[in-house]
Amino acid sequence: MKRVLITGAAGFLGSHLCDKFLDNGFKVVGMDNFLTGSEDNISHLFGNPNFEFYHHDVTKYVHVSGDLDYILHFASPASPIDYLEMPIQTLKVGSLAPYNLLGLARVKKSRFMIASTSEVYGDPNVHPQKEDYWGNVNPIGPRGVYDEAKRFQEAITMGYHTFHGVNTGMVRIFNTYGPRMRLNDGRALPAFMSQALRGEDITVFGDGSQTRSFCYVADLVEGIYRLTLSDYHQPVNIGNPQEITIKEFAEEIVSLTGSKSKVIYKDLPKDDPKVRQPDITRAKEVLDWTPKVDRAEGLKLTLEYFQNKVK
Repeated sequence: MKRVLITGAAGFLGSHLCDKFLDNGFKVVGMDNFLTGSEDNISHLFGNPNFEFYHHDVTKYVHVSGDLDYILHFASPASPIDYLEMPIQTLKVGSLAPYNLLGLARVKKSRFMIASTSEVYGDPNVHPQKEDYWGNVNPIGPRGVYDEAKRFQEAITMGYHTFHGVNTGMVRIFNTYGPRMRLNDGRALPAFMSQALRGEDITVFGDGSQTRSFCYVADLVEGIYRLTLSDYHQPVNIGNPQEITIKEFAEEIVSLTGSKSKVIYKDLPKDDPKVRQPDITRAKEVLDWTPKVDRAEGLKLTLEYFQNKVK
């Protein structure tokens, strides 16, 4: 059986990736320090003989015994609330951690995958965003700790690929949603859905004209899985190109939940991207991947999860 190490295993995406690889006959080594992840996300896996877990901070030296065919680095604070509250940890997990893990991949001769992000494009001047766009990022702004950590992560990964011959891959993840999102992580969907279910006002930042493109987690995980099993080393956007304004999205959530919540508006945070839409031409050509779950279906599945969580 092939064996894969997944960092950030107790997080939203990491836990779904653990499920995906186990379902496809892999042995999975999960690693997390629960800074933003939750043991609840992986508790169903603890009885699985093909799953082992290490409580460890990957910004410190990483050792795993035995063969590793793949290493997926998905550990990181990933929401504005998280990386504004934990700027140093965010920078360290995007710099020290890939350095540690790339060294491990070099020794183990593993394929190494990083979770990059659409945030490397910053507040883009190009729309939709293609992988050859270099971005428009404020390195010293409040979001810079996350944006630049991910940009450095890409740079060091390409450095190990070029100079040490490590087999590497990079996935640039666009807005994703689904079960196991944290209710309080500050991103649009959990915020809107939690507020609607509680009958609170829906808080939209700015005038709501900024856009996002939301991908259901099962689609995203399938794209990452295909990229991992390929030998492609350039960045690949994985996301759903169906674009929607934040105002329209808030109204969709109110309608779906049947809430009487009102939409209210607050000031847009500094450097918040005005548009976000992936060009997925490369994913189609290299991975034969396109998203399958439309937003209406995905939101219904996500609502079921949130209804069980919101008190």
